[in-house]
Amino acid sequence: MTTRYGVHFDHFKTFTTDETRQEFLADDIYQEGKVELIYSHYDRFIFGMAVPTGKSLDLPNDDDLRAAYFLERRELGVLNLGGAGSVTVDGTTYELGRFDCLYVSRGSQSVSFSSAAAGEPAKFYLNSAPAHREYPTTKYTQSQANKVELGDEEHANKRVLFQYIHEDGIKSCQLVMGFTELIPGNIWNTFPPHTHERRMEVYLYFDIPGDNLVMHFMGKPDETRHIAVRNFEAVISPPWSIHSGAGTAAYRFVWGMAGENQSFTDMDGAPLGTVR
Repeated sequence: MTTRYGVHFDHFKTFTTDETRQEFLADDIYQEGKVELIYSHYDRFIFGMAVPTGKSLDLPNDDDLRAAYFLERRELGVLNLGGAGSVTVDGTTYELGRFDCLYVSRGSQSVSFSSAAAGEPAKFYLNSAPAHREYPTTKYTQSQANKVELGDEEHANKRVLFQYIHEDGIKSCQLVMGFTELIPGNIWNTFPPHTHERRMEVYLYFDIPGDNLVMHFMGKPDETRHIAVRNFEAVISPPWSIHSGAGTAAYRFVWGMAGENQSFTDMDGAPLGTVR
């Protein structure tokens, strides 16, 4: 597990392209046969991937957590973005197909990840936040997620949100998690943009076809920067930052949030006239 520290927005204004990527982009969390994690000091959010290709992979308990086990004081969200697989929690196995989500309760001592077929591995994306109480370990399929349709063809931002872990879905302490898919022919996500001072967010972009990419825009609305993002790369979005993207083709992305509240609509819109 590697660590990323917080950055003040006044300092952010001085960043070069390389410095922006070093602080906010996670471009190597997809590693077959490994669990790769990043610990962000924004709301102490942990994200990463587990991609089992042979034997099962255990959720590691990094020394920096100073915990008896990973979920001693944390909760975990798992979303499978690949082939069929399973997650075993304290001896109970949950089968996860593509786009199935599992919430794992605080206090769960043993978590391991397996693929049904090594040649078509499960690709488990992981989000974790500190937790103050236990909620039941719960699985949702994509059909159980709350489906929200947004945008329109005219503005090239027609998209569908699938909400899994949220205040009206799978219960959690502070973790909010789901994914968005762009309808083919549309490229913009989360635009017009917004910020939410009470929550940080991490975007994992995936299903970016071929050599296409997404330009992720971040920063205060009147002081923006961009990061070119490829398949299975993630961007940390501080509470003071917008988080919008435009792709050279349609794509999907997982969003995960933690912070002061779980209200999905608690956001501060940035009118287009203020964006620079």
